[in-house]
Amino acid sequence: MLSAFFKGISQLNDRPTQRVLWISIVSATLVFSMLWVVVGVLLGSTSIFTIGWLEWAVDLLGGLATFVFTWFLFPGVISAVIGIFLGDIANAVEARHFPSLGPAMGLPMAKAVLVPLGYLGVLIVLNLFLLVFLLIPPLFPFVFYTVNGYLLGREYFELVALRRIGPEEARRLRKAHRGKLFLTGVIMALLLTLPVVNLLAPVVITAAMVHLFEDWRGNPGIAH
Repeated sequence: MLSAFFKGISQLNDRPTQRVLWISIVSATLVFSMLWVVVGVLLGSTSIFTIGWLEWAVDLLGGLATFVFTWFLFPGVISAVIGIFLGDIANAVEARHFPSLGPAMGLPMAKAVLVPLGYLGVLIVLNLFLLVFLLIPPLFPFVFYTVNGYLLGREYFELVALRRIGPEEARRLRKAHRGKLFLTGVIMALLLTLPVVNLLAPVVITAAMVHLFEDWRGNPGIAH
């Protein structure tokens, strides 16, 4: 599993990947900035948060609320955005490490957009509910990375797998490796919340998932 992430990091030196890398960095920066503005405006509209955990969280966090909300929502939003460019990253990894695979059937544009958006909606809702665990600070990181790790791992796996295999086979493969996939997702969530690292993380994560997917279906690829 860790080997897949190291290979993903080495992919950053690959020329075909670097174009998408810069797109990822710019996208991540814009996403964080836009989230900051949107969250700040919403938090300023106090009438929106008159009930529920949001009002409680805003009161608890005070001036830090905008930063905290933005930081926790960032992994899901950037994953939805980078899903649009996932095919380009996966193609570069396959050309370098799995040249015998041939062209992928790819994902229809509608599915490539709808799958990340679906996970994004779930992530936003769950993360808002997770704010209650701020009452127990030592517990919050474990809950946050567990929930987000599970969802992010599943999202990236499906986006990578469905380029090559059908939904039923992808589901079977996911269930067969659900333990490893969960741990992989936790690492993904961690990378996406580390400053600076989270600018590069979407490319590394996608590349790592391609390696894991091919390894799980018995195709170790060419060592580099």
